[in-house]
Amino acid sequence: MVGRENEIALFEEKYLSEKSEFMALYGRRRVGKTYLIREHFKGKFTFQLTGIADATLQEQLLNFQIGYNEQYPALNLKPKNWIEAFQQIKNCIEKSKQKKKVIFIDELPWFDTPNSKFIRGLEHFWNSWASARNDVLLIVCGSAASWMINKLINNKGGLHNRVTVRLKIEPFTLRECEQFVKSKKMNLGQYQIIQLYMVFGGIPFYWDEIQKGLSATQNIDAICFSKNGLLLTEFSNVFKSLFSKAEKHELIVDALAKKSKGFTRSEIITATKISDGGGLSTILNELEESGFIRKYIPFNKKNRDSLYQLSDFYTLFYLKFIKDYQTTDTNFWIKTIDSPKYRAWSGYAFEQVCLHHLEQIKKGLGISGIETNTSSWRSKNSVNGAQIDLVIDRRDQVVNLCEMKFSVNEFEIDKKYDADLRNKIGVFRTETKTRKSVLMTMVTTFGLQQNQYSGNVQNDLKMNVLFE
Repeated sequence: MVGRENEIALFEEKYLSEKSEFMALYGRRRVGKTYLIREHFKGKFTFQLTGIADATLQEQLLNFQIGYNEQYPALNLKPKNWIEAFQQIKNCIEKSKQKKKVIFIDELPWFDTPNSKFIRGLEHFWNSWASARNDVLLIVCGSAASWMINKLINNKGGLHNRVTVRLKIEPFTLRECEQFVKSKKMNLGQYQIIQLYMVFGGIPFYWDEIQKGLSATQNIDAICFSKNGLLLTEFSNVFKSLFSKAEKHELIVDALAKKSKGFTRSEIITATKISDGGGLSTILNELEESGFIRKYIPFNKKNRDSLYQLSDFYTLFYLKFIKDYQTTDTNFWIKTIDSPKYRAWSGYAFEQVCLHHLEQIKKGLGISGIETNTSSWRSKNSVNGAQIDLVIDRRDQVVNLCEMKFSVNEFEIDKKYDADLRNKIGVFRTETKTRKSVLMTMVTTFGLQQNQYSGNVQNDLKMNVLFE
């Protein structure tokens, strides 16, 4: 097991709890939810079951019957509905001699087929029996984040406030990816790991495809562009498995991929032709909860000015490079890395890497214990305007304006870029009327090349900070 220290500590706490616990885990597909649970509770399950995608009620009940009979073959029971099925789980718990009865139901949303009354069965099982005991640990899991939140965690009926632990499984950080690579005996440095992260994000399932002995570039070619590469066709599978009607979700992420700073809600409507209303709100919430987009408020703006930005690394990479890929060139990616398209993508992708590691950047700045607000900022002026992709507004009367640059060598600030940085600071001070000290901060792969302009940057953070 690599990483996941906080999740494992929480599992142990609830396993040793002196009351029954109802844990709901959710997160992006392929993030490792099922693996984490099965590895940690190996040999401790009293009962476990996994739902089937796009199955009917009768198929799901048959799935339950087969799973139950494999674990308790002497009983050979056939439930007619979910009330009976949960009664059978109750029977096996009562006969178990385990101190803690661990029930694991994976891909829970798939069981909730039309008119199945699955939620009613689960509700009756927990409210009328399991919650009154002190030895049940019910763990449910699902990739469809919107279902897990709306129908279970925020349930307005009999399951209201019944979930005792809500846990979103996040992608690996760079540090955890580095640990994963080392556990596989792979000799990849931090620059190579960042290159892979810019394509795979922190999705463990994708990292497991990396082959020992190949560089980051060679691995990306093999995994994303070879005939049998996992990520060549992963995109449609991800969206179809998460969302019942994925066409509009795909329209939105496709639009967001074309504009790095993101779109307002009204701009999304214009770009996608999706009508305004509750349906759009639901789709945006589903994409945000599933980790595909992020919603943020620009500096000194209101909630109504919020922007939506594509934040899933693989989705961005797919839409930029894989979607229209038609060649059979096995060295496609190697030949692409000197192109303007690559430089534009890598700059944006590295910015996203940094935004996914804000706590590490704060630690690198020595401000972990200071209250902060993070945002972006764009000048309202079209002439001599400016844009800052990361603003760290600190309680100690300081503002860090962060520039993030991906480079194969030390990053050189030349005369033109120095003037650009000075302009950004000046325009930011003028338009925001801030009285706080404004510090220019650079986050780069290998740091700044020392010259006559580098001294004008107050904070020079290298990529190793992101691995803390």
